[in-house]
Amino acid sequence: MATTGHDAKQIRFAPNGELYVHFGALAPTALPKTVDEDLKGSGFVALGYTSEDGTEITPKIETEELSVWQSSVPVLRYVKSAAFQVKATLMQVNESTTRLFYGAEWVKTTAKTGAGKDQYRLDISSNPDLAEITLVVDWNDDAAHYRAVIGRAMVSDRGSISLTRTKNQNYELTLDALDSAGTLGYLLTDDPSIGSVPTVRIANPTVEAGQGSAIEGGGFDKDFILSGNAVN
Repeated sequence: MATTGHDAKQIRFAPNGELYVHFGALAPTALPKTVDEDLKGSGFVALGYTSEDGTEITPKIETEELSVWQSSVPVLRYVKSAAFQVKATLMQVNESTTRLFYGAEWVKTTAKTGAGKDQYRLDISSNPDLAEITLVVDWNDDAAHYRAVIGRAMVSDRGSISLTRTKNQNYELTLDALDSAGTLGYLLTDDPSIGSVPTVRIANPTVEAGQGSAIEGGGFDKDFILSGNAVN
């Protein structure tokens, strides 16, 4: 039920969440369609722990104003550019997080021999090729689940890596959505505060004295009962 005014039940937190990445853009038909769709087995990789700062989602627009001769104030504002950014600091070091951070794949160079380990090499290009990815951000509290789906995204900024004795390595990343058939992405949710506006319809608003008219309604809370006849 859509409501207005003060309602503490509509305050949301994000104590739980997860970032998923698919290396390579997916066709729109292959993107998640529900907020609870299991992404395992569909090519998505969970990026694991992020820093306690969580994940930042920033929709941006840059506007300019249009001035005219006949007015001292602008008569119109128009969108010059738009962006949808996701920023997070990944706390786990593995093939997926480092591949995403450096923008290159690991290649095995030495096979394991005896008690040794396999060795791998990742080339850091002087002319980086920004690869497209598909990004999914999930978050929820006890009341609702949300899922942001970005069909086409690229890494737009990277932070520094600190190598110290007392602090773990982490990978700070900013990812920007790219245009995909006129959209930057979409949101999915099962939030109970989002729904149709309550409506009431009187089947026959004009009746003679003593006659009745059926009343129908929708969009109300499940405990709200609307039934009966209106009598003039």
